[in-house]
Amino acid sequence: MPRPTVTPGAAIGIMCKAPRPGRTKTRLAATIGREAAAALSACFLKDVAAAIGAMPKYLGRHGYGVYAPAGAEKELRQLLPPEFDLLLQVDCEFGNVLHSATRDLLTLGHDCVILVNSDSPTLPTTLLVDAVEALRAPGDRMVLGPAIDGGYYLVGLKHAHRHLFTGIPWSTNAVAQRTLDRSVEIGLEAVVLPEWYDIDDAETLAILRDELAARPTRFTGGGSAVSTRAYFSAVAAAQ
Repeated sequence: MPRPTVTPGAAIGIMCKAPRPGRTKTRLAATIGREAAAALSACFLKDVAAAIGAMPKYLGRHGYGVYAPAGAEKELRQLLPPEFDLLLQVDCEFGNVLHSATRDLLTLGHDCVILVNSDSPTLPTTLLVDAVEALRAPGDRMVLGPAIDGGYYLVGLKHAHRHLFTGIPWSTNAVAQRTLDRSVEIGLEAVVLPEWYDIDDAETLAILRDELAARPTRFTGGGSAVSTRAYFSAVAAAQ
């Protein structure tokens, strides 16, 4: 459970797991190997945290690692900035995790909650800023950042609407659309951000390599992804 304190501003939570070989990025591991997939997962997490840290301080925001499994705290502390807090959320159903994380972070006194995935190392900080600003406009709403695989890289709320996470076919290409359908069902306004991508397989890894090498892709304005760049440079130097 979260700490019994009141924290103002926006809560920005990274949905993450400890980057352990064989248990992290299993689809990507089929292409590059378990050790490499776990190492990249750690880099992705650090880069997403850096994108949060680059948000203007005037916005008021606090970073969290929303994580599993229990016992992974030491590993995550080594990857996340020291000012981030950890929030354990263990459940076999991902919708329950998203809902309870939103609820728990709002209970701490945050005015809104944004949950982001840990697999988009070049996620632009501007999208996070846009999400906070949209949530702080008058009225209730959801902010959704759709991913190219049909899921979403970001969901933001100012109230914990359980219905948004009910009956969603997780890990399919219908996740974002079904979530938008749920918002319509409860009359909740939805603000849709520009599409971005997360790295799950060989195809999206190739997009990342192209983006980092400044080769043409459909994605522009991405973050610097310092840790991921350093990993690729080290691998190239060792070959």
